[in-house]
Amino acid sequence: MSLSLPQLEEKATLIRQDIITMLDAAQSGHPGGALGMADMFAALYFSVLNHRPTEPTWAGRDFLLLSNGHTCPVLYATLAEAGYFPKQELATLRQLGSRLQGHPHRGALAGVEMTSGPLGLGLSQAAGLASALKLDGKLNRVFAVLSDGEHQEGQTWEAYMFAGARKLGNLTVLIDRNNIQIGGYVEDIMPINSLKDKLSAFNWQVLEINGNDLMAVITACQEAAVSQLPTAIICNTTPGEGVSFMEGLPKWHGTPPTHQQALAALEELKL
Repeated sequence: MSLSLPQLEEKATLIRQDIITMLDAAQSGHPGGALGMADMFAALYFSVLNHRPTEPTWAGRDFLLLSNGHTCPVLYATLAEAGYFPKQELATLRQLGSRLQGHPHRGALAGVEMTSGPLGLGLSQAAGLASALKLDGKLNRVFAVLSDGEHQEGQTWEAYMFAGARKLGNLTVLIDRNNIQIGGYVEDIMPINSLKDKLSAFNWQVLEINGNDLMAVITACQEAAVSQLPTAIICNTTPGEGVSFMEGLPKWHGTPPTHQQALAALEELKL
């Protein structure tokens, strides 16, 4: 599936609207990263990924693993927008018995490829999957979405080392470089710069883009597809993108909007 730029922009806005509506209903969840990654997910699911919403376990699909699972409202909203499940179900976010919990659970919901919770595990799973596909001679690609904060986890760097050594050209990592984490700004808590230099040293192709630019995401993924090395795309994003009073502020990492704030946010996100 591939849409025009105006259509992709509309999808990103619809995803953001659903994120706000979901969090308002739940009065729980993480808006900052989810809103900031809406452009990335619109580009991936409506232009980049080889997938079939009506056949979610299709053997020829590309895999997307969301390592920073607390941002799952963006995944759920995107999957629903793509047709994996009815959009009405988004209203059940974080409710008892819902398939849409605060971290995605593999097997509970169509399109969810990875159970995530503790940060720092996603790249290891993605690298293992990419390695297995390469050994089997299969053409599926693996995409992993990571937060910048989880680059403070040691296991993440072991996975980078493994993937670089194995030259897993079928693996693409998109790093949500929004510069915030639950305790404040990333560089104030545990600096990870220069991230590009570090990743290059691990034998990765490294691209750095504006992660809120749909075409930049698509172009970077196209470049990754022809690389013999694994590719890391550092996606510089604005947390809370699209909602002026949330943009760039660590407080919105894990604070849901009040109902009045949600109404104000939806007003800003009108098509």
